[in-house]
Amino acid sequence: MQTLNVALGDRSYPIHIGRNLLGNPQLILPYLKRKQVAIVTNTTVAPLYLQKLAQPLRDSGVSVIEVILPDGEAYKNSETLNLIYDALLQNRCERNTTLVALGGGVIGDLTGYAAATYLRGVPFIQVPTTLLAQVDSSVGGKTGINHPLGKNMIGAFYQPQVVLADIATLETLPSRELAAGLAEVIKYGLIRDIDFFEWLESNMPLLNALNTDVMSYAIYRSCQNKAEVVAVDERESGERALLNLGHTFGHAIENAMGYGVWLHGEAVAAGTMMAADLSRRMGWLTVGDVSRMAAIFKAANLPVTPPDLGAEKYLDLMGLDKKVVDGKIRLVLQQGIGKSVVTGDYDAEALNATLSMSC
Repeated sequence: MQTLNVALGDRSYPIHIGRNLLGNPQLILPYLKRKQVAIVTNTTVAPLYLQKLAQPLRDSGVSVIEVILPDGEAYKNSETLNLIYDALLQNRCERNTTLVALGGGVIGDLTGYAAATYLRGVPFIQVPTTLLAQVDSSVGGKTGINHPLGKNMIGAFYQPQVVLADIATLETLPSRELAAGLAEVIKYGLIRDIDFFEWLESNMPLLNALNTDVMSYAIYRSCQNKAEVVAVDERESGERALLNLGHTFGHAIENAMGYGVWLHGEAVAAGTMMAADLSRRMGWLTVGDVSRMAAIFKAANLPVTPPDLGAEKYLDLMGLDKKVVDGKIRLVLQQGIGKSVVTGDYDAEALNATLSMSC
């Protein structure tokens, strides 16, 4: 097991990365204020991993409440959130009851937001079971739900007590979900870590094959990059916005196509290529840079061309992005591989040309 720390003063917490962590209650027990937890998961993950996590806790004297939600991005909404509140209230959960998120990014975001708001805040723990959640959404304290008009527009910054990234759970992950997670791994190389990007170019076949050592390193390096950014900009007032490379375009794709039709990582990959295209039009990337970016996404079995929504539709949906300031859409663009910038200073005609890219 490898461990790294998210340095946030008295709210700092460890990220443990390794195999078969779910069955080790000693990684969770020190963080429980009361021997009661509510494990929130979904209908896909529950048959695979719920009892692997719950039974060792019960054997250690912990009362375990099971909350099983429907699976999918389409359920990341207020109605599903209320199912968590219902279970907590029906079981008379108190402020020292700990919520445990067992699942992918949707479960982590829902559970974290429930923890931030139930009784005005209860502890929670992240146990991510998808690659995307292990390298991105479980780390950094972003929680929330979608709204019909925009993705992740309702939420809170609320940090977990600990993150357990069990690599063994990736063995049951569908290949499409694995690829979606690799989009977020690639992102770290693109925004701030060119050495990692070059390592990914060389090791993508092994990542696709779920080689344990290679995957462990990729998860550790990704979490290390995110932890460093979060430590200096927890609430996304500056550098943390760079982590949204491809997301402003990607969220528009997810919204327009219907949540869950394009997986988040798929939309981020296509959105990142839109950001690369605009960066090239501005003279910040070469044609070779863009080709290199497309090649690594293709090697990870990810789409590189966005759907044809039309420039007007893209602009309308992108206007709902959290990075909009004074009505101006701010974008994360590339000034080279390994170097990103957040800017509202781009040519409108160049953006319209990029938005006309389509499958």
